[in-house]
Amino acid sequence: MEIVGGDAAAEAECDGGGVGTRPEPGSGTAGEWEREPHPSDSLRTFGAVVQALREHAGLSRVELSTRVQYSRHTVESVELGRRMPDEAFVERAEEALGNTGALRKAARHLTRGEVGLAAWFRRWARLERDAVSLCTYECRLVPGLLQSEAYARAVIEGTIPLRTDEELEAQFVARMERQATMRERPTVPFSFIVEEHVFRRRFGDAEATRELIDHVLERTAPRNVTLQVVPLESGLHACLDGPLQVLETLEGRRLGYSEGQQNGRLISDRKEVSLLCRRYDTLRSQALGPTESRDLLERLRGVS
Repeated sequence: MEIVGGDAAAEAECDGGGVGTRPEPGSGTAGEWEREPHPSDSLRTFGAVVQALREHAGLSRVELSTRVQYSRHTVESVELGRRMPDEAFVERAEEALGNTGALRKAARHLTRGEVGLAAWFRRWARLERDAVSLCTYECRLVPGLLQSEAYARAVIEGTIPLRTDEELEAQFVARMERQATMRERPTVPFSFIVEEHVFRRRFGDAEATRELIDHVLERTAPRNVTLQVVPLESGLHACLDGPLQVLETLEGRRLGYSEGQQNGRLISDRKEVSLLCRRYDTLRSQALGPTESRDLLERLRGVS
């Protein structure tokens, strides 16, 4: 399992990815690379590995800085996950710390934080972009991939703690970009099962609710997208434990994701993912069919 949130809340982060290649190394100044405003998990892990290897080798940060030809401040920043190391730093640190290959391999997986995505949601968002199928069940709010602009802004602005205007805009842009990837992949099957009460919950005036439902109907109209609604009168069902998502990777592997307050869980255990798939398949039979679901949403458009 890996702790990796998503549609209910997000956290503005800096953009990028991969091993940095910005300025030339060896200047010995504190500004060799821009500081990462919000270090990613991979940067923190890489830094911890550098520190562990340095301490195992009996070197101080000053001594390692001399060997890698970077300032002590930069070595410290890398170890604390505050800076993205460039290729020269990785190579020199590898040579100075025993040539185990650990730093070279770890550097291949370095990523910066992604703008507008909560720390625990980033990896799932990357998997989502490349998935060959995606199934989503929601009982709290309209799934992020189906949210209208007004609804997305209302959800984001209602999150606690309060965010700056810049952070709110970053979260909004990230959510709209996720929707773009869905529209750009017309051969990937997307399945959504959403509770009826989610669409009945008001977030503005009646016109805003109609706009949301129109948006959902538009986004779920393509042949590769299926929407099913769980009606209020359906009673208890197979997914009462909470929202879930299941995707299939290019390699044919299935992964699951579940989310709660300030956390999300990427589920890779095959037995647990299989259980989620069975629950989702059962809920499909308990929810309204796609045609009936669209008919229900059309009726809800007129709800006062």
